Order: sequence, then C-alpha cells, then structure tokens
Amino acid sequence: MRCSWVDLKDNEYIAYHDHEWGIPVHDDRLLFEMLVLEGFQAGLSWQCVLHKRKNFRLVFDNFDAKKVAVYDEKKVVQLIQNKGLIRHKLKIQSAIKNAKIFLKIQEEFGSFSAYIWGWTKGKVIRVDSTQTRSTLSDQISKDLKKRGMSFVGTTIMYSYLCAIGIINAHEKGCDFYQSNTF
Repeated sequence: MRCSWVDLKDNEYIAYHDHEWGIPVHDDRLLFEMLVLEGFQAGLSWQCVLHKRKNFRLVFDNFDAKKVAVYDEKKVVQLIQNKGLIRHKLKIQSAIKNAKIFLKIQEEFGSFSAYIWGWTKGKVIRVDSTQTRSTLSDQISKDLKKRGMSFVGTTIMYSYLCAIGIINAHEKGCDFYQSNTF
C-alpha cells in the first residue's frame, strides 16, 4: 500500500515514493538538489518536475552548489532555451542565488544538513498527511527568506521537509507510515 497521491501508472513516481520521498537525507548535494527542484515545482505538479529531473541534473552540473553559484547570464539564457527543463527565468535565477546562500549556510553551520536538521535536533516529525504547511515550515521559510533565498515559501518548505525526511507525512494506510527505516 502506498499514499493515495501516488500515480500507480507511473513507475518513476512509484519508485520516488518507495525509495526517496520521506527517507531522511543528510547529503548536502542531494539536499541542494531537492531544494532547487521544490522551488521549480511551485505552481506545477511534482510529476512534471520528476520527469525532467535527469535533464535538470545534467544541465545544473549534478546540483553542485559551487558550480551553480557562479552561473552567469549566458548560462541563464542557455537554461531558459533548454526544452528539457522548466523554463522559468525567475526560478532559474533563484536557483543560482539560492546556491550562493546555500554555500554561506554550509560555512556557518559546517553543512547544510546540520542547518536543516538542527531545526528538529535531528529528529523526524510524524504529521497528518493532509497538511500543506506547519509551524516548522513557517520558521524555516522565514529564516531562509531573511538570508536572501527565494522560492522557499512555507508550502514549498513543507514539501521539501517531507521530501528529505524531516517530516514523515506518509498516510496511515501506506506501508511506509510506520517504516523502521528512519
């Protein structure tokens, strides 16, 4: 049994639910990848982003924050012209700006993982799966915006926290709800 939102006709979506979504992530590269992808999801479905993920990885240098942070206007134009991406100029520019801030957070905390998991002292929080925001996502969103990030509103941050496993929002009927993999 899986969460009801999983499209059972989409093997890529099933694999994402079963092997990634909600599993605690501590790797900074993957944390940056998910932060960027969640920002690109704004106003779209996760399936749309997921199906473009391989191309995102390719053109965003496998989400190496140091490389993304130095992208220039020429690179922005290239990305906007790439039909394998979500071609939204503000989201592309946001990914670059957020990479710079991500690196500053790494400097300040030793890693982005230490920063993001520090909000819960390393603990996973179980919630009602129908939420779209929380006090935690409100606080992190506010802090990241204060640091200068964009496309990190509370709903995006809530989705991000679920994706990286800080929040376990699997539905009660889902096999992963009581998972011992955490």
